[in-house]
Amino acid sequence: MDRADREVKKIRELANTLEKMKFGDYVEYLGNTKRVLITNFISGLARGLGMAIGFSILGAITIYFLTKLANKNLPIIGKFITEIVKIVQDNL
Repeated sequence: MDRADREVKKIRELANTLEKMKFGDYVEYLGNTKRVLITNFISGLARGLGMAIGFSILGAITIYFLTKLANKNLPIIGKFITEIVKIVQDNL
């Protein structure tokens, strides 16, 4: 097998790999600017909504545990936690 045959074989392998990856479809997708913008906008909305919901749940769990901790009347941090919980509840 000479050098030209090896290069042709590598090019064919590369072409097969690109076909399996659907690279042509991806290039076509990138060529449609409107579609790319709509897709990115929708994914940004979903990401933002997910972060908002996740932060709300995490905040609620944190407040719940801080309230439980404040009710145990720990001498040093109990008063501090009680003040934090009151501030949060006043701002809700």
